[in-house]
Amino acid sequence: MFGFSVAQMATQAFGAKAGEARGADMVGVAVCLLAALPLLARHRAPRAALVAVLGATVALVALDYAVLTAPAPAIVLATLAERDRRRQDAFFILIACIAAFAAFVAVAWARFEPEPGEYTITALLWAGGWIVGDRRRLARQRAAQERERTVREQRLAVAEERSRIARELHDSVGHAINSILIQAGAARLVQDSQPERSRGAIATIEAIARETMQDIDAILGGTRNGAPADLEPLPGMDRIAALVERHQAAGLDFSLRDRTSPELRLAPPTDRAAYRIAQEAMTNAARHGTGAAELTLECGDGVLTLTVVNPVADGATGRTTGGHGLTGMRERAALLGGTLDARSVGDRFEVRATLPQGARTP
Repeated sequence: MFGFSVAQMATQAFGAKAGEARGADMVGVAVCLLAALPLLARHRAPRAALVAVLGATVALVALDYAVLTAPAPAIVLATLAERDRRRQDAFFILIACIAAFAAFVAVAWARFEPEPGEYTITALLWAGGWIVGDRRRLARQRAAQERERTVREQRLAVAEERSRIARELHDSVGHAINSILIQAGAARLVQDSQPERSRGAIATIEAIARETMQDIDAILGGTRNGAPADLEPLPGMDRIAALVERHQAAGLDFSLRDRTSPELRLAPPTDRAAYRIAQEAMTNAARHGTGAAELTLECGDGVLTLTVVNPVADGATGRTTGGHGLTGMRERAALLGGTLDARSVGDRFEVRATLPQGARTP
């Protein structure tokens, strides 16, 4: 900027009312240096640097130096525009620039009567510096907002994944523990009178434990570094029949009425949710009912309907709200855009879930 101003001073000359413009001399060079030095401090004290360069720009013209293109203020304005600022700062900058430009034009007109184009170049330089700096500030803010949005989305995804894992673990492990309790109780009761049935119950306990470990590996496999690629898939509707048979083997009067088509293909989220809801509903029926339950599967109009009905034990009342099991089932249905209704109907307790067959991935 210093060299540019000195070059203008040495090469430009204009007719003036009071004589010719002054050429490059020691005073002019000193003022040009004073106009350039504040640029070095524009990052530490930009407002002071702006006042200094504006004052030096007007002073050059007032001292009869024909330096009518002043880029130094544009550089400081770009620096100011890049900074986050308050409304008062913008007002101060606007007033300072208007006042300095008005003084610059008035003095230049009185001294040299230059062409209007000379003023336009300076005005465009100053405005351009501000616009460039402001665009860079906005771009920086947008980048920061994008980073924040990405971080929020990542945190939300982590929270949702933790919630999903918690639901899966609760349903899988909770069902396994309840089933093991039922089988262990049956084995203890008949260990002397029916040893074969007792051994069958123990074998069932072993199978439940093995399957539960496979479920846990499948649920947690994606969270481990270097997880094996051949993990068993999470259970779906194809394992509901085996679930009912396991309860029957424990001596419970559970039955399945599958009215769906053998060619039925469900979206994976719906497939897994149907199994988990059936698993939890039957576990609740075994714990709180009389030992009998009926599970019905039906499809129609793109919706899978799963119903579990069981008699309520004497003195017991079906709880339709609260409890981790019912809450988890409702969350699963809601995540897929479906519904779950749990209610007492006379001496029976009914859980009915409706799930879209082509549900979105939660």
